[in-house]
Amino acid sequence: MENWEVRSRPIRLERRFEFDRYEETRDFLDRLGELSESLKRFPDISFGVKYVNLTLRPDSEDEDVELSENDYKFAAQIDELLQ
Repeated sequence: MENWEVRSRPIRLERRFEFDRYEETRDFLDRLGELSESLKRFPDISFGVKYVNLTLRPDSEDEDVELSENDYKFAAQIDELLQ
């Protein structure tokens, strides 16, 4: 969780993942897709040949919403995809 950054306006978690080869990027995205489908939770994703940027937003659209334990748990599960 140390590589995730908490941002505000709107509240969110962000992280950049960097890889040595395109194949590693693609494999990570495939595993992320499987995890997201299983949890029915989908991050915002942008990517290039050797990087993936993820943004996790709370499920609620309320103006005063805060990040929840589930948001941090999802981020930790994404981190586990690297192992």
